[in-house]
Amino acid sequence: MTNKQTAIKVIKRLSRNGFQALLAGGCVRDMLLRRPASDYDVATNAQPDDVIKLFRRTLKVGAKFGVVIILLEDKQVEVATFRTEAGYADGRHPSVVKFTGAAEDAGRRDFTINGMFYDPVKEKVIDYVDGRADLKKGLIRTIGKAKERFNEDYLRMLRAVRFSTQLGFAIEPTTWSAICSNAKKITKISGERIAIELEAILVNPNRSVGASMLTKSGLAKAIFPGFAKKYSEFAANVLDQLRKKVDFALALASLFAGCPTEFACQRCQILKLSRSRNKHIKFLLTNRGKLLDDQMALSRLKMVLAGPYFQDLYELQRAIQKARPDGAEGITALTRLRKKIRDLGDVELRPKPLLNGHDLIRLGAAPGPGLGQLAQEMYIAQLEGKLQTPAQARQWAQTWLQKHKIVQK
Repeated sequence: MTNKQTAIKVIKRLSRNGFQALLAGGCVRDMLLRRPASDYDVATNAQPDDVIKLFRRTLKVGAKFGVVIILLEDKQVEVATFRTEAGYADGRHPSVVKFTGAAEDAGRRDFTINGMFYDPVKEKVIDYVDGRADLKKGLIRTIGKAKERFNEDYLRMLRAVRFSTQLGFAIEPTTWSAICSNAKKITKISGERIAIELEAILVNPNRSVGASMLTKSGLAKAIFPGFAKKYSEFAANVLDQLRKKVDFALALASLFAGCPTEFACQRCQILKLSRSRNKHIKFLLTNRGKLLDDQMALSRLKMVLAGPYFQDLYELQRAIQKARPDGAEGITALTRLRKKIRDLGDVELRPKPLLNGHDLIRLGAAPGPGLGQLAQEMYIAQLEGKLQTPAQARQWAQTWLQKHKIVQK
């Protein structure tokens, strides 16, 4: 069964047992827009204990919020009891939750386009919040007063930008005004949750528009203090020049394309990214401009080519050059680089060193920093094509040791 079929099976069982059960939220929006949906959530007037009695395998993950996960074959369906919420003291978690009906449940949701239900048994859309009208208009609008919705969960400000970016919808003026006036409060949200929303905005092909909204609203400056206008304008231009499909590291590096590397790395710390992702971003920003060097040594080129981030570095540099009014010369340099890479053919980019550390010690090299320097310089000579056999490498190493006098005593 598909996710949708599994959710409908859950709804039919609840309905047969006298409960109202509906598809809710984003899947209804996507269905009406004829877009594929990843999740199919169910909302019901059945309380958690009722749901648990009807299904053999369940996980009671949010008792306070009436949320139960139903395990059906190899799928999971989230079932939530209709509810209202109040008392958001921390701008994130409600202190009061009350089980209610569908209309009241719709009223607690974030945006009108996410507040609709669908009854698959009666094949009927249930819309208490005029979500269908806003879908037709292409508008992102909060349900009820925008300031109240954002005070309940400040992350909704970023979600508004995300939906606008992904759907190509405008943000309704009152909703937009509330985002701008409350943007500074986004820092009350955890970096991990902010990162999830930023990733969804910046990996989308419409990313440059999303980045511009982040800047104009004040959200970008709140998340990344010191992210000046000159940085943001260049960032939007670079993001606009990226290929359609990119990962988050390349997108973030592009966002900071006009910034010093240290500044960017410090600002990214708030997002609590993985070590590998931070390494990826730092590599891209540190190596900006290096691919434009026509005099790059063959050994250096091979090392860069063999690294895991070369394609992203090339893409970032290409986007940077296209975003600059004077970038034509850089584009030409990148074209020459591509030709140089093609001319390498099928040459092995990172071959095994002709001699290892033990071999070098047997030749008389003393363990320590000098040994590392010898190994590195010898490997560069190998990548340059100057050394092709172990015998040549031994002769080269002996000459190097005599010159540097780094031998065992």
